Amino acid sequence: MEEIVRELTEAYGPSGAEGRVRKLIAERIAPYVDEQRVDALGNLIALKRASVSPAAGRLMLAAHMDEIGLIVSYIDEKGFLRFHPVGGVFPLTLLGGRVVFENGTLGVIGIEERWREDKIPPLEKLFIDVGATSPADCPVRVGDVAGFHRPFFAQGTRWVGKAMDDRIGCAVLVEFLRQVKESIYDLYVVFTVQEEIGLRGAAVSAYGVEPDVAIAVDITTTGDVPEGEKMAVELGKGVAIKVKDSGMIAHPGLRRHMVQMAERTGIPYQLEVLRRGTTDAYALQVSREGVPAGVLSVPTRYAHTPSEMVDQRDVRAALDLLLRLVAQPIELGN
Repeated sequence: MEEIVRELTEAYGPSGAEGRVRKLIAERIAPYVDEQRVDALGNLIALKRASVSPAAGRLMLAAHMDEIGLIVSYIDEKGFLRFHPVGGVFPLTLLGGRVVFENGTLGVIGIEERWREDKIPPLEKLFIDVGATSPADCPVRVGDVAGFHRPFFAQGTRWVGKAMDDRIGCAVLVEFLRQVKESIYDLYVVFTVQEEIGLRGAAVSAYGVEPDVAIAVDITTTGDVPEGEKMAVELGKGVAIKVKDSGMIAHPGLRRHMVQMAERTGIPYQLEVLRRGTTDAYALQVSREGVPAGVLSVPTRYAHTPSEMVDQRDVRAALDLLLRLVAQPIELGN
């Protein structure tokens, strides 16, 4: 999967500007799906029909295409750009970083010189330098959105790149569609937009698909770095099956079924309780009259920075578990 992960993580695609990522994915999955369409908000919705008739129902799998970014809010008289965040951007990760705009313009993030070095600067003390000398010769405009500019690399079992959140989930679903041979469900595989600014794409796509069961594939943070937050998730220890995050409690029957399937088939897994953050599954869960929803998470270090790190073994575990889940009925219980 390394090639598709590299291609997707290096692609430009902040929230609201996912077109290039959508095009890459649509081309990749075309040979393996029966239908695909793009809805009014920009979600890519692919259908792979069940290998049995009648189908056991509609199973929706979702991963979001968008990444965090920066939107230009003002250009000063010397051509420096002020910006607002698009999604959860942390000032500590920005200084000296490089960004790229949709038109290919590159920029460097700088800081006002008088800021004290012993304090983390607020976003309003930072600016983007694109080499302009005035608004007249600036190659971007107010309202243009920048994504982070950072190449992918692999080292040992680890993959590092910007936008692993959630291009790694997208890569899992692309590979899933390539490999899946048997499914008792009609599979609606949805690559969503605007997750980072409020789960917008998941909300509207779930309303349209009307799934019987839904699973989001996303990242989660870890507790395995020096003096890190106490969290029972580590890189290389398997796919994380979500129990709860700050937005939702996973459907207990679906979670239990995922755990039992992983244990029966020897797939390494971890249980995830995430204190901050949520995923598309929250929007899927509350669509229409409610949908049993869960999450398969890829453990990720340095989330929402330009250098997010995952482990190939956890990615493989997520893929293997998905392939097994669709081959037999999902027992939700009471």
